[in-house]
Amino acid sequence: MSVAPVAPPSAWADTRRRATVRLFSRIGTFCLVELQKLRHDRTELVTRAIQPILWLVIFGQTFSRIRAIPTGDVPYLDYLAPGIIAQSALFVAIFYGIQIIWERDAGILTKLLVTPSPRSALVAGKAFAAGVRTISQAIVVLVVAALLGVDLTWNPLKLLAVLVVVVLGAAFFSCLSMTIAGLVLRRDRLMGIGQAITMPLFFASSALYPIAIMPGWLKVLSHANPLTYEVSALRGLLIGTPTNYWLDFGVLLVAAVAGICAAASLLSRLAR
Repeated sequence: MSVAPVAPPSAWADTRRRATVRLFSRIGTFCLVELQKLRHDRTELVTRAIQPILWLVIFGQTFSRIRAIPTGDVPYLDYLAPGIIAQSALFVAIFYGIQIIWERDAGILTKLLVTPSPRSALVAGKAFAAGVRTISQAIVVLVVAALLGVDLTWNPLKLLAVLVVVVLGAAFFSCLSMTIAGLVLRRDRLMGIGQAITMPLFFASSALYPIAIMPGWLKVLSHANPLTYEVSALRGLLIGTPTNYWLDFGVLLVAAVAGICAAASLLSRLAR
């Protein structure tokens, strides 16, 4: 009896490599498709930048004058600027699930799901497109912060790392939104839940004030909040405050991957 030949290990490695390249290619394709939608409504980039600018200009300058929040040797406006960058990414990404519900209602999602691409590639493409969308807002906040006299770093490598942090944070929160969309299935419900959790996520982080001055129960929530690690990484990169970059980037990366897996697992339920 003949025995089927066994492929050598090098062939297995080559197959895995091609599969990985194909997966990332599909993720990139879905990401580009999402970004193409901005061509139809470029004013979105401008209108979404208004709120973080108001936080920085009004809230930041006011609290800098009254010195109500202890930030050590760091001026409060300098301390706040990285938190506002993270906030702008959160506010964009947390309602991203509304778009996928609209695609479900328009029949687009069903067509995407019958393609040979894995669901994780579709979700990841949308998640990283949300991250790329927030880059424009991060740049606007950086420019406004510089005009207000915030002492930021202009090291190109650190600025590149800032963009990576923003994209990872937005990817997680957009996946959280898509996961909620897969559970509630309706735009009005998702809008209500998004509005209910946005400000608690923001206030239960170190975006506005140090963790050290929080009450004990809020400290626990803050340490479980990925936004805290995003803010910590941005603060360390932009104004040089001490932080554990391995922990910050590790939490954001794990959160983004977990979010992609959770949203992908509920995608078929959303398309029913």
